[in-house]
This record gives sequence, structure tokens and C-alpha cells, in this order.
Amino acid sequence: MPAVSGGTTASFKDHFSGHADIYAAYRPTYPQALMQFLADCCQQRRVAWDCATGSGQTALALTRFFDSVIATDASAAQIESARSHPKVEYRVAGAEKSGLAARSIDLITVSQALHWFDIDRFFEEAMRVLVPGGVLSAWSYELCIVEPAVDAQILALYQEIDAYWPPERRIVEARYRDIELPMPAIAAPDFEMTARWTADAMLGYLRTWSACQRYLRERGVDPVDAIEHPLRAFWGQEPREVRWPIAMKIGRA
Repeated sequence: MPAVSGGTTASFKDHFSGHADIYAAYRPTYPQALMQFLADCCQQRRVAWDCATGSGQTALALTRFFDSVIATDASAAQIESARSHPKVEYRVAGAEKSGLAARSIDLITVSQALHWFDIDRFFEEAMRVLVPGGVLSAWSYELCIVEPAVDAQILALYQEIDAYWPPERRIVEARYRDIELPMPAIAAPDFEMTARWTADAMLGYLRTWSACQRYLRERGVDPVDAIEHPLRAFWGQEPREVRWPIAMKIGRA
């Protein structure tokens, strides 16, 4: 368990604490090329803030490029599931009230989480803590791509649980197009996550979806069970490549 500072936060939209263990086990990792690009955008590489760090994937990836990383999440359960690293300081804190010093952060990253925030308040906080010339980046990913037969099964699950997604999910479906950063944008190349997964790994990942967890809580049935047999049949025994195109917003203060 990582060393943690800070306490519990006020109310926030918590869709993941109840399954933080499987979230940490099955969420895909972000490409190293993305981290390199973010680091290259920064004038200095002293401190990065990974906001809504979850299980710490982005925070850990940033340690290769920054002297230190502060990783915050409003969920203590998520922070407790994160992997320790000497360069990472984990804190329980909200996105809109980080507790960070003004003009202390060279890079802010938000991975698959901006849509859960009070976005205007978070942007105010980001502008407060960024150094002049500091960089704010936020990205999301929607459905993965494997092959048509598998993709059809995943889409069927997505449609079955549609009513169980929080309304903020629509921001992800729009690929963050309607979000305007409070600073000039930086041109960015296209990135995508990739993984080589077995059927077990894919099924585990699908069960981390917040809508699947809500469906299970409210109906007492795991919705992934309905597609497990056909997905396994199409998948076979060997690992397959899985891809997630990334939609990103990035700007400089």
C-alpha cells in the first residue's frame, strides 16, 4: 500500500471505490509515447500532478520523466489500491480543491476522469496551481477495437447497460469535443492504447465498467455473463490485440 497524505473528501461522484481492486487489475495502460509527448511539451519537468489518479497508472508512467509526481484521488479506496513508487506522493483530495501550492505544477494529467469533475471549478484550480507555461492535459477513451465479431459482443453489452451509465458518460462518447480548455491549445498527434489480452482479461476489464457494476448492484445479475460464452468462442485461446483510440485535450497556461 502506498504512503498516503490527506483525508477523506467531501461528496463526489464515486463510481469506482466499490471495485477498486479489479479496476487496478484490469484497466489498460497508457502508451509511453503519450508520456514522452507530454514531457516534451513542458518547459520544466520538476513536478507533475496526476489528478484522479485511480490506481496510479499515469502517475507511475510519469516518474520516468519528472522529478516527482503528486497523485490525487477523491477515493481513498482507489489510492489504497495504487502501487507505491519513491517518486510518487499519493494524496486523497478532490480535483476542484487539491491543496497544492499556487504555481507549483509543471504538468497536470487527467486520465479518463475529466467528465466526472465540476469542470469549471477544476479548470480554476488548474490555472491556480500551474506554473506560467505549465501544461494541462486530459484524455479519454471509449469502446475498444478487437475484430468485428468480438466488437459486436462488446457493443451489445454496452447497449444493454446504456441506462446504467451516469449522464457524464455522454461527454466521453462525444470524445471531449465540447470541452473548451481555459488556455491556448497545443497541437497533438493521435495516440491509442494497445494491449495483448486473453478473453479472461477482456472479461475482467468489462466488469470494471461503472455501468456494469451499477447493473449488478441494482439487478443482482452480472451483465457480462450474457456475452461471456459467445465472446470466448470468438476470441479463442490465444491473446488478441486490443486497441483504444484516445481523445485528448491539451493546452499551455
